[in-house]
Parts: sequence; C-alpha cells; structure tokens
Amino acid sequence: MTELTQHLESVQPLLQRWGYGAVFVAIFVEGCGIPAPGQTLLIAAALLAAKGDPWLGPLLANAVCAAAGGNLLGYAIGRVGGHRILERIASPRRLAEMEGLFQRRGGTVVGFGRFVDGLRQLSGIAAGSLNMNLATFFAWNLGGAVVWVGFWGGGAFLFERHVTELSAVFHHLRPLALGLAAIGVVVALRWLRRPPDPATPAPHDAAV
Repeated sequence: MTELTQHLESVQPLLQRWGYGAVFVAIFVEGCGIPAPGQTLLIAAALLAAKGDPWLGPLLANAVCAAAGGNLLGYAIGRVGGHRILERIASPRRLAEMEGLFQRRGGTVVGFGRFVDGLRQLSGIAAGSLNMNLATFFAWNLGGAVVWVGFWGGGAFLFERHVTELSAVFHHLRPLALGLAAIGVVVALRWLRRPPDPATPAPHDAAV
C-alpha cells in the first residue's frame, strides 16, 4: 500500500461524515498557517466524484472558495500581527527593501507556492506581513487557488487510475522544495537582522 493510499483511506471517515464541509475546513485553515490534510481531502473527494458522489462541480467550487478565502484570512493575520514582529527584528531600511522585493516578486510565491508544503500554509501570512498590495495579492491568490484545485481536484477526477503515480512525482520533489524554502527563510531572516551598509543611501535619499 502506497503512502498516498494510506492518506486517502485515513480521511475517508471525514468525507463520509462531513462531505464538502470537511474539504472546505481543511483547505481553509491551511491558508491561516494551520497544518491540515486539505490536499489529501481534495484528492480523495475528487476520486469519489469520479465514481458519482459527490458532484465534481460543487466540490471544485467549494475548494476554490476555501483556498482563496483561507489565504485571504492569512493575509489579514500577517497584516495585523506579522508586520509588527518584523518591525522588531529588522531595521526600517531592511524591512522597506524586503517589502519592495515582495511587491515585485511576491505574486509568484503566492500563486505557485500552493504546490509546496509549507508555502501553501504560510504564503498568505508572509504577503500580509510584508504589506503586499492587496489587489495584487488577491489576483495571484485567486489564480493560484483555481490552478491548484484544478490540478489536484480535476486531475484526480480525470486520471483516477494514475493519480498515485502523479502524486509520487510530487512526493519525490517535496523534500527539495521544502529544503529550498527553509534555506530561503533563513537567508531572509539573517538579511533582515543584518545592519544596513552605511555607504548605501536610504530609499528616500536616493529619490532626492
């Protein structure tokens, strides 16, 4: 029995009892930084949909709303609490530079980070903490939710017999992605805590 099969079997009781609600809650809380089997429940529900119950359309719409809504709440949490934490560990100049970088490149993290464990749970909080533009975040967040749900939910429905092989590819790539994400976090924190170079003009000085 593969690891995926074990995970799918472990969430069957949740689907049988709560149906769409279980999928929604698990995916939603992931966006707030809480680990939950959202992706596993989505795949399991889509495999059941391939057999006729539940219906695929409402399932996918339910999952998109949960994914986009959960990350939006994570963004709000980061905007309120995360930014205060960053203000304590980083100089104003470093924080401004990090915010500018996330404004330019954060969409990629938000949109495609859904496919990486860890980033899926924290990208919304990171975007809020670094004051990413709300409209930009909303667009990337919704687009990423649609692509992620379509890939795992629609893909599991269409390729029911091959979903194990598909998941195995991502399972082998996951340690690499997690390692790169962890390195990125460490480098970012060290960079934020490092005193700014006195020879480098402040952003407002450069604009004069």
